[in-house]
Parts: sequence; structure tokens; C-alpha cells
Amino acid sequence: MCVTAVESRPAGVLATSPSHRPFGARVKGFVALTKPRIIELLLITTVPVMFLAEQGVPNLWLVLATCFGGYLSAGGANALNMYIDRDIDAMMDRTSQRPLVTGLISPREGLVFGITLAVVSTLWFGLLVNWLSAALSLGALLFYVVLYTMVLKRRTSQNIVWGGIAGCMPVFIGWSAVTNSVSWAAVVLFLVMFFWTPPHYWPLSMKVKEDYARVGVPMLPVIASNRVVARQIVIYSWVMVAVSLTLWPLGYTGWFYPAVAVVTGGWWLKEAHGLLARAKAGVTGAKLKEMRLFHWSITYVSLLFVAVAVDPFLR
Repeated sequence: MCVTAVESRPAGVLATSPSHRPFGARVKGFVALTKPRIIELLLITTVPVMFLAEQGVPNLWLVLATCFGGYLSAGGANALNMYIDRDIDAMMDRTSQRPLVTGLISPREGLVFGITLAVVSTLWFGLLVNWLSAALSLGALLFYVVLYTMVLKRRTSQNIVWGGIAGCMPVFIGWSAVTNSVSWAAVVLFLVMFFWTPPHYWPLSMKVKEDYARVGVPMLPVIASNRVVARQIVIYSWVMVAVSLTLWPLGYTGWFYPAVAVVTGGWWLKEAHGLLARAKAGVTGAKLKEMRLFHWSITYVSLLFVAVAVDPFLR
């Protein structure tokens, strides 16, 4: 499918050069390049793991340094993602107002900004946290920018499955920040996030599949029926819940975490099977209610990782 160049901007974009935009608007534009709402979710999985690794309250400075470094690293990855995808962002309804599309930030500024954040975040982690965390954060950034954005996203329907690995890395970073190592507990939580990502993102992709189809990005809902997508969501959901429960028999938590994992996982499975039932019945449009699972997925991961942080104090 042909895609327009980024210069072919949608109606209503700013006509003058980025340097002539108001300073406050430009600052907001650079902040928007980092996708702060997505980074909030990444930090939700980083900090609780630090509590689990410490088996109590970790050093406050270390938590702040890790969170700030994580924001810089993820922000750099997101900015570079927007730089690479600015052509298709201009054609998609939900991304047509991003700063590189509207002209608020120039492509060159976006590229320099993303690279600068990548370099600064790596040095920040290495000098103020440890070099293992620095290597993990840089690896996550490169994985997201190169493997997902440049290689997988426009070529395979399994893009979000493997590209989602980058979003799982904060678990390793949080653990390594405290221990300067990686343990099986971190591996389990990494796998929870790995199996969480597809059933989290596919419902949203179902909602906006026309956008992806328009630009030739083969997200699973674009090339498969709602029934097939919902079945995949159920499969990944069962594996995710099963993996989440292994943290307890491995001896890393007490009773509180598995209790929360059972309740929240049970509700997730109820929503996933409900989506599958509606898809099998041929329900489409608003009645499919695919976004119910998307919104619940954010609540689920938040509650689960809060339980990770609280559990050490109840053992």
C-alpha cells in the first residue's frame, strides 16, 4: 500500500515553521513525543518489582533515579518511534495530531531529541544506578525502535507479540537496579507482561483496525476475523494468569500476591471469554465491547503489581 510522505499533512496543521511556534506549545510537543501516559504504565511495573527485590522499602533515591532514567529511556524510544512512523501517523485518525505530523516539532528535531534521550538515559543508568540496568534499558530501546518499529510492525501480524518484549524490560530493570542481577522472580513477571501485551493491545486494535488497514499495518485484527482474534486473546489470557500464579510456589511471595492474582486473573478471564462469546455470535460495532477488556487490562496490571509491592510487608 502506498503511504504519503509526512509533508502531506492533514487539514488544519500548522503552516509556519516549528521555530515560530509558541515556546509553551513546543515544550508540550516535546513532552508529547515521549508518550507520558504509556510511560506511566511502564513505571507501574518497575517500582513494585524494586520492593519485591528489596523485600521491603528500597532506597528512595534509587527509586527516583531508576524512574527518571526509565522515563528518559522510554521517552527516547517513543520519540524515535514517532519519527519513523510519521508517514503513517499522518494517515491514521488517532495519531494525526502528533507533534511531528502537525509540524509543531520538525522531523530533525524529533530525531535529535530521541537520540539525545537514548544517550542521556544510558549514561544516567550507568553512572547513577548500575551498568546492568543501563544495558537493559538500552537493549529495550533498541528492541522497540529497530526490531518492532522498523522491522516487525509493517511486516507481520505478530508484531505486537514480539515487539512487546521491550515493554516487559522494566521488570528486569527494576530488579537489577536493586540487586545488580536478574532472578527467576523477575523472569516470571517479565513473562506475565509478555503474555499480557497481546490481549491488552489487540482489543484496541480491533477498535481502530480501519486505521491500521488504511496504512497497511497488518495488526492481527486487520487480517483476521473478530472470532480468531478473540480466540487468541483467550489463549494468551489463560497462559498469562497461569504464569502469574507461579511466583508463589517459587517462594518469592506470601499469601497476598496469589490471592490478588487469582481474583484479578479470574475477572480478566471472564472478560476475555465474554469477548469471545460476542465475537462467535457475530456481534460487531459498539456491541462487541472490545474496549472493556482493554480498559480492564490496565486495571489488572496495576492491581497485580501493587500486590507485588505490598506482599513483602505481609509475609
